[in-house]
Amino acid sequence: MAEVTAAVRGACQEYVWIAAMWVRSALAYPWSFWILVVGSALITLLDFVGLGLMFHTIPHLGGFGLREVALLYGASGIGIGVADLVIGSVEQVGLHVRTGTLDAMLTRPVPLLVQVCADRFAVRRLGRISQALVVFAYGAGSVDWTLAKVGLALVMVVSACLIFFSFFVAFSCIQFWTVDSTEFANAFTYGGNTMTQYPMTIFPREVLKGLTFLIPVAFVNWYPCLFLLGRPDPFGLPGWFAFVSPVVAGLTLTVAGLAWTSGVRHYTSTGS
Repeated sequence: MAEVTAAVRGACQEYVWIAAMWVRSALAYPWSFWILVVGSALITLLDFVGLGLMFHTIPHLGGFGLREVALLYGASGIGIGVADLVIGSVEQVGLHVRTGTLDAMLTRPVPLLVQVCADRFAVRRLGRISQALVVFAYGAGSVDWTLAKVGLALVMVVSACLIFFSFFVAFSCIQFWTVDSTEFANAFTYGGNTMTQYPMTIFPREVLKGLTFLIPVAFVNWYPCLFLLGRPDPFGLPGWFAFVSPVVAGLTLTVAGLAWTSGVRHYTSTGS
């Protein structure tokens, strides 16, 4: 256990060193950096503004009000935003395979996944997270807060980040076999985020089942938010699903780890 802890600590430290290098590079041009950060926040904010405008013509969306939808939107946005910031670069593993830079990474005394995730660390992605935090804070006004709900909200956000972490890694691993399938992976990462921004009641029951038992993105925010809002599950699924997100996060991370290990073993170099 001590060896595992030391290995994890070392990997985190190495990640921070690589990420810090890219941050220093970005801050070498401060005006460009801040324009990108603010621009990213404003562009993503327009998504929610468009959603807000919709409520000028309809009172509810799938039985949920604007603030309730904001809670869903913000929770999912924080999860995908943190995952995109920390390990979003793993999507470029196919590019590393095609250009042969993955071979160079394999020769370095740093875990390959750490190098791939920290490569070209883009701190400008903080704009997406800040926008999601603002929307989540707005949506929090729809919750009758108790200590238990505060604890569940924290667990929900952490679990959302970990679930999206695993999605980024697992679906990016497909590029070890297909080389260029970034858009396929995006369908599950960013596509999953888009679907969880809205109440699941706007989708057929079959879609919810798929997002619960097949691609468990519904545990990112839907089930915990139902508990926070004091709502029963509209589809009649068990209420205790609200507390399963950490277990789902652990399972998806395990699958992602296995997928990454399998992909690296399959890799046989570009020969260039």
